[in-house]
Amino acid sequence: MAYFKQLEDRLQDMLALFKKDERWLIVINADPDSLASALALKRIMGRRVQEVGIGHVNEIKRLDNLAMIRYLRIPTRKLIPNLIAQYDRFAIVDSQPDHHPDFDSIKFSLVIDHHPIPESGAYDAPYVDIRPQYGATSTMLTEYLYNLKIRPAKFLATALLYGVKNDTQSFERPFIDDDVKAFKYLTKYADMDIIKRITRSEFHIDWLRYFSRAFYNLRRIGTGLHTHMGKVENPDTLVILADFFMRVHEISWDVVSGVYGDTLIVIYRGDGMRKDMGKMAKSMFGDVGSAGGHKAAARAEIDLNQFEEKIDPEDFVVKKLTKGSRKKMKRIF
Repeated sequence: MAYFKQLEDRLQDMLALFKKDERWLIVINADPDSLASALALKRIMGRRVQEVGIGHVNEIKRLDNLAMIRYLRIPTRKLIPNLIAQYDRFAIVDSQPDHHPDFDSIKFSLVIDHHPIPESGAYDAPYVDIRPQYGATSTMLTEYLYNLKIRPAKFLATALLYGVKNDTQSFERPFIDDDVKAFKYLTKYADMDIIKRITRSEFHIDWLRYFSRAFYNLRRIGTGLHTHMGKVENPDTLVILADFFMRVHEISWDVVSGVYGDTLIVIYRGDGMRKDMGKMAKSMFGDVGSAGGHKAAARAEIDLNQFEEKIDPEDFVVKKLTKGSRKKMKRIF
């Protein structure tokens, strides 16, 4: 019996897309899972196309992401019009075309992702593989490699292993047996010393001031927490704080918000048992911005320029969280 599920039909459909005379760009919103998945897809395309590149839409400032790119030699570049113009066809992994405004101008031929399918339906592309039950897109790409009889080299295996570890939060977030199988399989080829280097590169000393601000603004709402960070230099800071507050005893969810440029960003985290963070994000901000995600992790982004009158971002989020009643909030310190 095969270790992973067989993907013969999927593989035939996907491989039929790749032409020797075409240049492909794999587009990502860079994080560990997307970086690893892009590296794996690049390996699969390999000699099947003329050239494969990787382009990211976001500013990469999280130290674990930077360490991952450095130690595992992931050749990703910032996505700009000049880069797009160099390629014939485009793929997107660990995301979907409606997840970021910078994806709007690109016509994708291939979509591989593990996030929920939007209510409007799956993106219309020649090849689409979306499996929301999976804990990580890295698991899906590991299955592709296995079915193609490609044994992942050390750096690729390490990237995929870290992708599974990060997106399942070391199996604390929802996952399925296939994620565990992928993790176990990849440990045979990955470099665990590099994994340690990457995981120890999460915090920069300059970021500690954000923790101070987060604690000062921290409020409790039932079994949840909320803190507003005001303007931030990097939205990844909000993600780090949201993950951090989920370690607090008796807390089942948290929301961390902040303003990056002209965009209000709201990060949701939950224990996966009580509130559904994806539904919560969509119900709060789906009518004014992009919002959604998994039961345990979600995100909303709202362009503040759309409002005719200037709004207070913190007050805007608080009113949504408390349904207009601040009495539900309790100061922590």
